[in-house]
Amino acid sequence: MFSDLGLTQSDYQVYVFLTKHGPQKGKNLCSELKIRKQQLYRSLRNLQGKGLASATCEHPAQYSAVSIERIIDIYIKVKTEEAKALQETREDLLSAWRSIIKKDRRSS
Repeated sequence: MFSDLGLTQSDYQVYVFLTKHGPQKGKNLCSELKIRKQQLYRSLRNLQGKGLASATCEHPAQYSAVSIERIIDIYIKVKTEEAKALQETREDLLSAWRSIIKKDRRSS
């Protein structure tokens, strides 16, 4: 599910840590997760961009994970949109397939 949302292994680790330990500052996340600062902030940006984490406005910011319920809702939305997009291209896919089959029959 997490990879379907475009999360990396690092993103997942950050999310799980925040879920288990509550709001954290970046420095503490780097220390506890033993990851580089650049990698951490890339993951935090990715999580925030997907609505899976939030940050306070204070300096330094504290980061929090959204609930798993919210992630499941986001996942359902992504999968529903994918199914809708596939449904919308159904006729084009069938038409292309029929065209391929007709060409193969003519060349036989």
